[in-house]
Amino acid sequence: MTQEAHVTQGPLTTEAGAPVADNQNSETAGVGGPVLVQDQALLEKLAHFNRERIPERIVHARGAGAYGTFTLTRDVSQWTRAKFLSEVGKQTETFLRFSTVAGNLGSADAVRDPRGFALKFYTEEGNYDLVGNNTPVFFIKDAIKFPDFIHTQKRDPYTGSQEADNVWDFWGLSPESTHQVTWLFGDRGIPATLRHMNGYGSHTYQWNNEAGEAFWVKYHFKTDQGIKNLTTEDANQLSGMDPDSHQRDLRESIERGDFPSWTVQVQVMPAADAANYRFNPFDLTKVWPHEDYPPVEIGKLELNRNPENIFAEVEQSIFSPAHFVPGIGPSPDKMLQGRLFAYGDAHRYRVGINADHLPVNRPHATEARTNSRDGALYDGRHAGSKNYEPNSFGGPFQTDKPMWQPTPVTGATGNHEAPSHAEDNDFVQAGDLYRMLSEDEKGRLIDNLAGFISKVSRDDIAERAVNNFRQADGDFGKRLDTAVQALRG
Repeated sequence: MTQEAHVTQGPLTTEAGAPVADNQNSETAGVGGPVLVQDQALLEKLAHFNRERIPERIVHARGAGAYGTFTLTRDVSQWTRAKFLSEVGKQTETFLRFSTVAGNLGSADAVRDPRGFALKFYTEEGNYDLVGNNTPVFFIKDAIKFPDFIHTQKRDPYTGSQEADNVWDFWGLSPESTHQVTWLFGDRGIPATLRHMNGYGSHTYQWNNEAGEAFWVKYHFKTDQGIKNLTTEDANQLSGMDPDSHQRDLRESIERGDFPSWTVQVQVMPAADAANYRFNPFDLTKVWPHEDYPPVEIGKLELNRNPENIFAEVEQSIFSPAHFVPGIGPSPDKMLQGRLFAYGDAHRYRVGINADHLPVNRPHATEARTNSRDGALYDGRHAGSKNYEPNSFGGPFQTDKPMWQPTPVTGATGNHEAPSHAEDNDFVQAGDLYRMLSEDEKGRLIDNLAGFISKVSRDDIAERAVNNFRQADGDFGKRLDTAVQALRG
């Protein structure tokens, strides 16, 4: 649909519908006199302009999005009773928002940063949100550390800039970050476009079937366009020449009918395997090796429609990992558990308590039947219906059927670390990743890391950072130490 098709013919009006007589000149007390407060068209226009922007996301502020479809290509009913995953060939409408993590709303696209991969399925049982990244792991494993981590990536309270000292001081003191940092400073740290990168659910989730059996799953979205990345030098040049490069590429590819797509896979672990798996399967800093749980292809995701209005549909879109449907649920992943609260709370503050009423966030195939009422921008959709449950007036009622299977728990309450498994280690998988790289890829990884670490102001911060990679792989650490020392003189 063209932009011109949305132009409404007729007189310009105020928000209340009154015609505007003059949109070129403010009403004044005589020619050249002061402007009058009675000029309501002027005051309304300026007041609305002052409020056109809502608070930007603290993380994932810079984003682009598109609508599409998910098509199921494999019967997965042995693992989940989710209806949108119930029949081969079934299609579900989706909205996918890509983003960078650390940058603000006006930052460039082609930067070294993880990419958000937030996917909303408009299913017949309500919206299901899968909030992931373009990496299968993350920097930390417990949500209590998330604000501290993000503070190191954002602007320093004194200098107003991102500081290498803050970044590497935190990473050096948090060995669990070594795996993700190895991903980030490798070739995939700067995707060439949003179309040429994978997406991952990253967290572990629960699937459960009609028989009540539970399974742990991880999602993979493998780009059908192939992986393409930018070197640091090319990215720096592109960021200066075209800071909107990724957003522009996505929009224009869909406009010309070159619809990007991803092959959707899952890894499935029987629930009973988790307790004795060789490392904690709910640790967000680790992957499940494919030889243990081979990925199974289940579907195809295609993006085929651009938003009509970026603010209304991309900026005001909300995603929460707490938006489940029957047959899918959470895991004991401590990062996921924190996000179940934090995402919804952020949207209630940022967009408003009725953000779910906006078209991009509204369920498509079912009606949201709640007893929540009022608040800013409440649209009166419930009319005079009763706002309590149970009631005798035909109101909504509970199903008495849990959406997911319970997870057994034991022991005393307390501030516990995750349970220890036989091969739990912060460095093994970072070393495995390094050894998988070609010699050229290793060289670029070393150069990228050394270039950033060398900027710290203290030797102890630099040495601690290098030592984490030394523990991952001896060659990795030795080469990195040599490169950092050369740059630091």
